[in-house]
Amino acid sequence: MRELFEYNWQVRDEWFEWCSQLTSKELLEERIGGVGSILHTLFHITEVEYSWVTAIQGNDDIVYEFSDYNSLEKVKRLSNDLRIEIRSFLKSGADEKGKDLVTAPWDAGTYKAEEILRHIIVHEIHHIGQLSVWSREIKLDPVQANFIGRKFD
Repeated sequence: MRELFEYNWQVRDEWFEWCSQLTSKELLEERIGGVGSILHTLFHITEVEYSWVTAIQGNDDIVYEFSDYNSLEKVKRLSNDLRIEIRSFLKSGADEKGKDLVTAPWDAGTYKAEEILRHIIVHEIHHIGQLSVWSREIKLDPVQANFIGRKFD
């Protein structure tokens, strides 16, 4: 499962690079679908990933507000910073928690940790699809999303 997280991070980083060709106005422009804008979608992906991982770990949720990360550089830095902790968790403890039951303060359900990890992966892929549609709407080629041919740690 770690390779799929690595895949998502590679693609996310490529979207960050792709975004560097856009103005702040284009990044923040409200769009149909998703959470509203390209930048807010990238923030949302990052924040949701981290929140679910902290829930699996049994840690308190740290709520990040988009208003505090409303620039490309800030969202990119947040993604990189949170990834360090998530990568460490995936390397050292994720497998052991697979069958553990997890609750999160923002969700009434109880889920197996392995189910949440799969959800995190699919959630990002879903939003990457939205970014691809938006990129075509503004007449730009989207980031290549192929899994085949990528290298992982």
